[in-house]
Amino acid sequence: MKPILIATCCLLTWVAAAQKIPYGNNPAAGKYQFVNGIKLYYEEYGKGEPLLMLHGNGGSISAFSKTIPYFASRYRVIAVDSRAQGKSVDPGDSLSFEMMADDFAGLLTALRIDSACVIGWSDGGINALLLAMRHPGKVKKLVATGANISPDSTALEPSLWKQQQLAYRQYKDSVFTDPVRKNDWKVFRLDVLQPNVPFQALNAINVPALIVAGDHDVIVPEHTINIFRHIPKAQLWILPHSGHATLIDYADEFNRKTDEFFQ
Repeated sequence: MKPILIATCCLLTWVAAAQKIPYGNNPAAGKYQFVNGIKLYYEEYGKGEPLLMLHGNGGSISAFSKTIPYFASRYRVIAVDSRAQGKSVDPGDSLSFEMMADDFAGLLTALRIDSACVIGWSDGGINALLLAMRHPGKVKKLVATGANISPDSTALEPSLWKQQQLAYRQYKDSVFTDPVRKNDWKVFRLDVLQPNVPFQALNAINVPALIVAGDHDVIVPEHTINIFRHIPKAQLWILPHSGHATLIDYADEFNRKTDEFFQ
């Protein structure tokens, strides 16, 4: 068999294997780290420059099933379940983006990583921004897709905002005793009441940032553009014909463009 055919067969075998990896539930790659009093679950793939991946509200590492295989070929990918989500355990009653940003900084420190590139989607994008603000030395470059820095109708698509408000008013006085429902409510409430970051505060981000959104995102385009405008070293990328799931619906293009930005 010719060398090029051998290489092609090896690549196809690797791709097939990557597609079968249970990202977010992979005992071969998963570990726990105690950080800030909680058990934070993460999975590691590949070798090279550290790359931190942060998922959205109520999600898990599995959100990056189309992202991890691409970057694991030349990065040390560290995909994390945010506190109170996925496999990360958090028995507390409070939850904030600031707490999560501190968790990720603590995880990098525990892994003896001085700084990393960061990809954040939705709430993960918010976390990426706050990580760069609160722990500037921990972030080399960041990509934030579908992020917002306020929880109101100036940031969220109006119908989504109204749905959230309706659900919040309906259950805000409820007392949940079931641990699962209590945790779900805590995570839901996070996006209803937070984040509350002034645009001017983004001036403190002094690393290159790629701000991404779909042109039909649930984040209002003007809000995304304002985030971009207030970060000194930011670039803006609006994907045409895309909703909130830019890194899934346009995985190949997202991976390529993000990699180019990091390079």
